[in-house]
Amino acid sequence: PVAGRRRLAGGVLPPILHPMTAALSSEPNFSICVYCGSRPGENQAFADVAAQVGLWIGRHGGQLVYGGGRAGLMGVVADATLAAGGRVVGIIPRVLVEREHAHRGCHELHVVETMHERKRLMAERADAFLALPGGIGTFEEFFETWTWRQLGYHDKPVGLLNQDGYYDAMLAFLRHSVACGFMGEVQMGLIEVNADWRALLGSLVHAAGFPAPDLLSQI
Repeated sequence: PVAGRRRLAGGVLPPILHPMTAALSSEPNFSICVYCGSRPGENQAFADVAAQVGLWIGRHGGQLVYGGGRAGLMGVVADATLAAGGRVVGIIPRVLVEREHAHRGCHELHVVETMHERKRLMAERADAFLALPGGIGTFEEFFETWTWRQLGYHDKPVGLLNQDGYYDAMLAFLRHSVACGFMGEVQMGLIEVNADWRALLGSLVHAAGFPAPDLLSQI
């Protein structure tokens, strides 16, 4: 598949291109949408893993699609992707341009009017989704993307990085929901949970239909 080209229903907003985009003539090898916090968190491991994720995407010739901010883990993953030579697409609502410090270094920075437009465009531009530690915004994006997959709006892999057990309590509640009969194992099977960021990224890229990570460098 061509990275970031499988679409949901609806049109695509025109991009706001950074000048460096002209220097990038080739398509990225894959496109991953990363959901994460606009705060860094109290545990340094959260920022460290965000940086590792960004470096991995860039070093493997990938594209990061994310919320377009420079604050917190959002800025960390974007800066790391750029530093490693990856392509970055940021999508941010106009009302958050100042609050989340819109990242002007993105190859494309889309300023949209609503949160719905933001999430739709992020989903359209991605081949797979990955949630890192974050707050209610990250939770909402992750759950909506998971729900969209269950309903058949997309068939793209969805991953949850459980760094340092951050999502242990949420996962326990989800298992409780299954036990109470409000969810099923089929739904749980639609997401991939892992505490190993490297293994999870490789699995998501492979599940999206792209070469295994150790073969990407040969493309």
